[in-house]
Order: sequence, then structure tokens, then C-alpha cells
Amino acid sequence: MLDGENPSIQPASSENPPKRGSFSLFFPPSFEFDSGNVENEASKVGLLWKLFNWAGKQCEGFEHLPQSYEIMAMLLTRVALLGEAESLLRIMEDRGILLGGHDIFGKIVEGYARARELEKSISMYTWLRSRRFVPSELCFEVLLNLLIEKNKTLLAFRVYIDMIENGFGLGIENMPTVESIVKLLCKKRKVKEARNVVRKLVASGIEPSRAILNLVANGYSEKKDFDDLLNFLKERKFAPDVPVCHKILFSQCKYFGSEQAYVFMLELESLGFTPDEMTFGIFISSSSKEGKLKDAFIYLSELLSRCLKPDIHCYNALLSGVFVKGMWKHASEIFHEMLENGPAPDLSTFRVLLAGYCKFRRFNEAKAIVLEMVNHGVVQLSPVEDPLSKAFGILGFKPSMVKVKRDNDAGLSKAEFFDTLGNGFYLDTDIKEYEKTVMGVLEDAMFSDCNSLVSKECNQGNIKAALMVKDKMICRGQNLSLPAYSALIKGLCLSRSYARKAIFLFEEFPELAYQLDQETLNSVVRVISKREVAFKGMRVLAGMLHRSFSIDNETFTVLLLGLCKKGCQKEIRKCWELALTHKWLPCLKDCKALWDCLCQQGMLQEALQLFENMLVASLHSFSDISNIFSEVLSGSGHAHFAVVFLDEVVRQRELLSDSAYSHIVSGLCKEKGFQEAFDVLDAMLEKNIAPCVDVCCQLIPQLCRLHRWEKAVVLKEIVSKKDPASCLSVYYALICGLYRGGMVRQATLQFHQMIASEVSPDSNTLNVMIQVYRADNNSRRVGELLAFMVRNNLSLSISSYRDLLKLMFIQDRVPDALSLKEIVSRETNSMFIVMYNILIFQNFQTGDSSLVTVLLEEMTGKGLVLDEVSYNFLICGYYKCKDASRSVEVLKTMIDKDLRPSNRSLRMVIKHLCIHKNINEALELSRVMESRGWIHGSVVQHAIVVGLLSCGRVQEAESFLRRMEERCLLPFSISYDSLIKKFCQYGRINMAIYLLDIMLKKGNLPSPTCFDYVIQGLGICKALDDALNLHAEMLARGFKPSIKSWDMIIQGLCAEGQTVESERFLDCMVQLGQTPTPKLYQVVIDKYSSENRLDKASALLHKMQKHGYVPDFKTHWSLISNLSKSNKENTENGGFLSKLLSLSGFTRTKNSKVG
Repeated sequence: MLDGENPSIQPASSENPPKRGSFSLFFPPSFEFDSGNVENEASKVGLLWKLFNWAGKQCEGFEHLPQSYEIMAMLLTRVALLGEAESLLRIMEDRGILLGGHDIFGKIVEGYARARELEKSISMYTWLRSRRFVPSELCFEVLLNLLIEKNKTLLAFRVYIDMIENGFGLGIENMPTVESIVKLLCKKRKVKEARNVVRKLVASGIEPSRAILNLVANGYSEKKDFDDLLNFLKERKFAPDVPVCHKILFSQCKYFGSEQAYVFMLELESLGFTPDEMTFGIFISSSSKEGKLKDAFIYLSELLSRCLKPDIHCYNALLSGVFVKGMWKHASEIFHEMLENGPAPDLSTFRVLLAGYCKFRRFNEAKAIVLEMVNHGVVQLSPVEDPLSKAFGILGFKPSMVKVKRDNDAGLSKAEFFDTLGNGFYLDTDIKEYEKTVMGVLEDAMFSDCNSLVSKECNQGNIKAALMVKDKMICRGQNLSLPAYSALIKGLCLSRSYARKAIFLFEEFPELAYQLDQETLNSVVRVISKREVAFKGMRVLAGMLHRSFSIDNETFTVLLLGLCKKGCQKEIRKCWELALTHKWLPCLKDCKALWDCLCQQGMLQEALQLFENMLVASLHSFSDISNIFSEVLSGSGHAHFAVVFLDEVVRQRELLSDSAYSHIVSGLCKEKGFQEAFDVLDAMLEKNIAPCVDVCCQLIPQLCRLHRWEKAVVLKEIVSKKDPASCLSVYYALICGLYRGGMVRQATLQFHQMIASEVSPDSNTLNVMIQVYRADNNSRRVGELLAFMVRNNLSLSISSYRDLLKLMFIQDRVPDALSLKEIVSRETNSMFIVMYNILIFQNFQTGDSSLVTVLLEEMTGKGLVLDEVSYNFLICGYYKCKDASRSVEVLKTMIDKDLRPSNRSLRMVIKHLCIHKNINEALELSRVMESRGWIHGSVVQHAIVVGLLSCGRVQEAESFLRRMEERCLLPFSISYDSLIKKFCQYGRINMAIYLLDIMLKKGNLPSPTCFDYVIQGLGICKALDDALNLHAEMLARGFKPSIKSWDMIIQGLCAEGQTVESERFLDCMVQLGQTPTPKLYQVVIDKYSSENRLDKASALLHKMQKHGYVPDFKTHWSLISNLSKSNKENTENGGFLSKLLSLSGFTRTKNSKVG
């Protein structure tokens, strides 16, 4: 604290008040932060804020120091008092006070963003940037995350540009954030801005990820801005991923034709894109749809030349194209090639063939195709079923709609086609509808409509198949239709295993998402909220309300539960108000979860409001509702509130269930509110309500603890009569409570009563009774119980085993101790190591380690491996038995086995090595600790440093201590008191100050003696300013400096000519209840005399005499000599001299002589 970290605090007195405008903020010794206790920290800072404001109003013209403003602002932001911090900073700006290097502005922005206060965070950010302040990278990240979540596209873009222009956000770890921003921009058709982001990254030396480049490419494609897209891709020398390329090519085919799309594909290919069968499938389908059948076959030829296999969509498009062009004769060739080379035809292929043949009235070929379908297992055909009728059915015609009739007219006026015998036939149907249907099948096959297939699979519950179709559509560059998208979202929401996919799909297609119907959006909100992204659920809910949709009760319930888990009360209250506005009322089952969440958030008012709404609705009985409500209140840390609730229920003459009373008592016990629990118990007993067994077992030990065992016995009797099956649990609770309450006799009586009542004790009860009898020194009873437990195969607890071992070793019953181990070990195999550890520990307590060797050999024989506890017991035990060399050996073995010795073991061994001059071995052990990052405690550091100092290795000792801090190997609580004194004695004042600072920074207060040593050392070094600072630090912390420290300070001040200041320190000593020595007075008086300030010297001499000191002759004579030098003042000085001599006891008498 001597390097200017704290302002110098001068001792104040009524004669030296603080000057106006010099108020500075500092922490008094009692003002410390409660680490992790946010409420306590906020309370303390709030109090300090009030004091800060109060101080400014006490005196006109008063002004805090700039440092005080800065410290206050830092404290306010630390405890999230952001509004107060913001107002303070604006006051500072108005008054022209500049901040130091602290990022307080950024902390406020960050705090607002974490609290999801979007408007405030943006307002503060804008204010901050307008004054050219730069927030931290963390501030940028938190604000960006909020903006992305809220879909604030342009704001997110602006903030991110700020971020990278200030050198932040350029790491690989920032790429997910950049992707989110680019995705937002592209969704809003802000592709130019997205491209600017890419350029900024490149200019900063960061290569954008493929995902970012794909997003920009896709954005250009959706805008149909293919020229800029190609320029962008060439600029980046980048080919998008295959699905994106397909989407681009599909879009080009749709809007500009297959020829232009093919040219674009060649450009993509030059950039690294590799076309596949799907790519050529797009061209084949597009050419077929355009009627360019020749181009379609050219694309097929190129596909085959690249050693690719056409997929089923290619064949379907070609078959459709052939039929549309009237070239039905070639369809069979294409079909046969498909059968030979694959892929296997499916229903869509057969439908194309049927539609084509039926269009040209080639019904024999159509019948053959139906038989082929039967062979491929696509359809089934009964013996009596007509293949042609089956063909019509497959195409979607009803049986009565299409009939083939023979034209019996002599002129064959109706005949449309003829069979091989020349018979004429015609179709008895609506020809226009017939032609429309078959042409529809053919046209759909050119660009397969997978959307209908997605809807069909979803309606049949085949979600996995629907997702596969959707994925194929995306790969082919096709988009989902609203009906297919809606069906898929509904199906995913209904399936637990696909819930996360539902959320992903909802966010992937925002343009379709908000066109979904009311029912589907309700399902989406519930799924999103259950998957702990409830804030997104709130955003969807807002969209639903904007469209005046109705919100289901379950939707509000799930959303509130999700928000409660996130813990943002602002969002919870907002949703709560919306729910109440829409007459929301949860079911009773959900009420319990809601009450629990609200209580966890401390929102008791809302919990009570829900309780009242449930009562008003009258859907459930008061007993059911109040029982659940009291259970939740009691189980969530609000049992005291539950007591208030109970009193109100009683006042309104309502009846609570027995279980409600039990819940409240149980909750009070958990919260240590035992007196209130006893009061509720009394109320229960007055109403003849017996508490349940669990509550009884909680209350009985507390009654025994307060020596109200008679009531505990009564409670035991009541519960035992109500539920005889619970007798064992209640007796155990009572016996255990009596024993722990020190009532051994009563515990014994209850055990005897238990036996008399024919209640068979279990192992827990018997273990307690063993400890009861041991406490009563009743060895015979202990042996009887132990024998009973062995006969009945009951387990001995660890605590009982430990107590029995201790007793046996004290009584020198070593064989019994070993046999007890055998008995217990045989019954509890899993506790072998624990048993041996206890046995080793108890053996060491006797001061004899001979049996330990035998035990270790036994463990080795049984294949047991020593654990950390075993090794630590051995290290400490051997040391206690004066076998320190074995302790050192065991410690080294333990470390070699990669086990961590306890601090006590390390402390013990290192201290031993240092005391016995084995400093190098201690240092070697310390280096091992350093390499493993083990903390060096105060004792370890003291031992090593003292050992080094005793060997004259001072520089090495200092390096060791500095290394401890640099490598963060210091414990939270550290004491360097003795080392500070040592270094002062060695004249190493800087090192002593360094250690003093470490203690203060860690919140560990050095002793007053440490301060005194350092002050005196600084005085010797003539570093008076530092000594004064440290002296002020002592006074501020309520320490009283020693006389030597005062002497050093006062003499130093006198030596530098600050005599008045030295006198003020003398006065300060007196104010603090310390009496200056005559020597201190004489030093200052002599200094005043040498400066010829005789009035000051005289006044100080008078103060000295008031303390009963008599100045020596030398002091008097010095004053007289100085007074006699001036003849002009001889007469006056004579009067002064007489007064001086009179005050000093040298009064002239009538008969006195001068001579």
C-alpha cells in the first residue's frame, strides 16, 4: 500500500478538520465484500451510495474528489445498481470530471444487456460511443448476443462493425457470433451489409468461415442477384456447399432457364464446385419442363460421361418429357434401361408410365405396367381385379369415373382406339378432366413435388421419413411449401425425440414460421420453452398476439416455467401480466411446479395471486389447493410465510389438511425455525392432528436438544399409536436425540422400553446404543449389543467402530481391536480400506507404530491399495511416533503414486526438513509442489524462507516468495507477520513491504507489530513519506503504533524541518490515548529552540509538564541562553524567564541568592 494505491489518510482532530472539497472515499476496515453474497454486497453499496449523496449536501460548495466518483461508480456497477451508476456518470460529465482507465461505461452497458434491458443498453452504448469511449470485448459480446436474440438486425450490424474496427471479435471463437449476424442480415435481405462484414473480416486478416460465405451466397440467390453473387464468389475464390449451389441453380432454372443456369454452373465449377447427379437432375427436369427434350438428353449424356448414375427424378423427368412430346414409343426403352442399370423404380415412376400410356390410350401397355408394379411389390392385384381399373385407381380416378366401352355403332362414331382385332373402344368419362389429370401427373414428375410427400409422411406419423424427404428437397435446391412445413412442424412438436429439430426448423424458415396457424404456434411455444430457450418463446408469443391468436393455458404455463428456470424476473412479470390479461388458469398439477418456480424467484406476491385465482375458479377443493400451496412454500425456503398463510386460514375459519400442517412444520425445521415449528405442533395437537412420521422424526431430536424430552416422549407415544409400523423410526429418533442431548440415562430407558414393547431394534438403533453405553462406560452392555449384532448379521457403523477401537486401545485390548476388525470387515467388504485406516490411526495414537507394519502387510496380502487418507495417516502417525524419516519416505512414495498429500502432511514434513537443516531437500519438495500447482501455505513458506535466511541465502528467499505470487500458489488466507519482521531485521525493507501488500490485497490484516517494524525500517532508510503513508494506514485500520514508530516519525519530521507537523503528531498520540515520552517532547522543543521559535517551545514545554514530566536542566538552560541573546527584549525576557522558571519549579524566594 506504499505505491500510491491508497490516498494518504492524515490523522484528523478537532483542530485539523478535513478541508472543503477534499473528501475522498475509502473503505473502513469493517467494510468488506461478501464474496458471492450478492444481496449483502448490494445492501452495503446502496448504503454507501446514500452516504455519498448525503455528503454532497452537507456543505455548500462541497465537491467529491474525482477518485471518489470513480470508486463509487465502480461499486455501483459491480452490484448491478446500473441506473444509479448511469446517473452518477452523467453528473460527472456535466461537471467535467474525467474517468481513469476503468471500463465503467462498458460495465453499465454489459449489465443492462445481461438484464435484457435492450433500450437502456442501446441508449447507454450510443452515449458511450458518441463520447469516443471504447467498451471491452466482453461488453460487445454480451450486447451483440442480446441484439441477435431480439432480431435487431441493423443494430447488431452497427455494433459488430464498431467491435471489429476497435480490434475486437477477430478470433476464431467469435465466428459463431459473426455467423448469427450474417444470418440475420441475409434473412432481412441486407446482403450488401453482410458482404461488408466479410470484407471487414478479410481486411483484419481473418478468413471467414464457409458457413458465413454460404449464408451470403444464399442471400444473393434469394434476392436473385446472380451477377453480384458471381462477383462475390470470384472475389473470395469460393464455391458454396452443394445444397447452396443446387438452390442457386434451381432458382436460375426457374427464372432464367436451364441454358443460363448451365453456364452459371460452369462458373461455379471453375471455382471448385463438383456437380453430382442431383445437379444434372435439376437441368434434366428443367429442360423437360421447358419442352427442350433434346437438351435434357444432352444433360443425361454429360451425366453419364462423368461416371455418375442418374437418380429416379432424372428418369421420371425424361419419361414425362417423352410422353408430353408424344414419343411414347421410346418410353419403354428408357424404362428398360432404368431396370437394368438402376435405380429401382418406385410408385412415382410407375405413375408417370401409367399416365403417359393412358394419355395415348395404350391400355395394353398400361396393363403391363400394372403387372410390373405387382412384380416389384409396389401394389397388390387380386385375381378378380382388372389391371386397367387398377391403373385408373393409381392415377387417382374413382372406379365409376372412367370406363372403357366398346363402340357397337356400325360407323364407329365414338371409337377412340382399336384393339388387335379391329374392335373400336372409347372412354366413358369427362375427357377434359381425364386429360387434365394425366397431364398433371406428367408435369408434376418433371419437377417432383416432394412437398405433398412430406405432408403425407407427417400425416401417417412417419416423421423420420418426412425429414429425409425434406433433406433431399433442400439438397435439390427446392423449398418447403407452407402446408408441408406446417405438417412437419406439427409432427416434430408432437415427438419428444425430435423437439430440438422442431426448434431448428422453425428458426431455419422464418418467412414460413410466422404464417403457421394458431394451434401449431402454440405447440411451437411450448416446445421452445421446455428446451430452456423460453426467451425465444416470448418472441413467438408476441407474434401470435400481434396476429390476435388465442393462447392456450398450457402454453402460458410452460412458458412461465421456462422463464422461471432462466431467472429473468422482468420477462417473467411481462409474461405473467399477459397470462392474467388472457384469463389464464393452469391445472392443479401445473400449479405445484409454478408455485415452486415463483417461490424460488422470491415472487411470493404472484404465488399468492395464483392461489387466490385458483380458489375463485372453484375447480378444485380448498383442501387440495392449500395442501399443495403450503407444501411448496415450506419446501422452497418460505416456511415462515407459510405460517402467516396458516394463521390467515385459521382466521377465516377454513380447514387445512393434516398433511398441510406437516409440510409447514417440516419446512420450519429445514429453515432452523424450531420455535415456530413447536408452536405449529402445539396447534396441531390442540386440534388432535398427529404429525406424520417424518415430521415427528425431525422434531424429536430438536426437543431433546432443548431438554424438552418429556414432550418428545409424548410425541413418540402419539405417533406410535397412530401408526404402529413407524415405532422403530420414532424410537430411533428419540434415542438418538437423547444421546446427542447428553441424556444418556433417558436414552437407556427408552431403549429398554423399546425392547419391552417388542419393537426389534435395527442396526442404526443398536449403533447409537453402543455409543450410549460407551459414554456411560458400560463395557458389559457394549459387548452384549455387539454379540447381538453379530448373531443377527447387523452392521456396525463406522462411528461405532471408531469409538470402540478408541476404547479398546485405551484399555490396551489390542487383540479385541483386531478381532473387531475381522468381524466388521467380514460383514462390510466395501469398507475394508476405511476400517484399516481407522485402525492405523488409533494405533498411532498410542505412540507405538509397531502394529502398523503388521496391518500394512495384511492389507498388501488382501490386495488392498492405500488411498490418500491411508498415506496421510501414515505420514502424521510416524511423525508423532518420532520416526520423521519414515514420514518423509511415505510422503515421497505418495507423490510418486500421483496422490495429493494433505496440507498438514506437507507442512509437517517441510517444517521438519527445514528445522534439521535439510533446506535443499525441502526446496526440491517445494519444486514438485510448484510443478503440480499445489498451494504453499503460510507455515510451508515460513519454514523454507527462514531456512534460506539462516543459511545466508537471502536473495533466494526473496525469489522464492515472489515466485509463489507469480504462479498463484498462495492460499486465500496468508500470514507473513513473522517473515515481515525477519526481512526488516535483515534490512530488506522492500521485501517486507512487498509481503505486507500481498496480505492487504488478499484481505488478510497484518499485525500492528508488522506495521511498526516496516515504519521503523523506512525511517532508517530515510523514506519518511512512505513511513507516513504506512503510519496513516495503521491509524485508518484502528491500530496504535508503538512508541518506537512514533519516535521514528517525529524525529524524521524534525530532521526535515517539519517541526509543526511533528508537534501535531505528538497531539495525535495524546488523542489516541498514548503518552509521548519525555525524549519525544525534548526533541521537538530543542528543534523549536534551534529555530528560535521560543513561544512554540514554551507552549510545548507547558504540555510536557501537564503530563507530569520535569524538563532537565539542559533544556531549560538552552531556552534561557536563547532568550538572553537579545538586549532589546531583556526586560520582557526577564518576565518570560521568571514565568518559565516558576512553571519549572525554580521559584525565587525572598532570601534566595543569585550567584
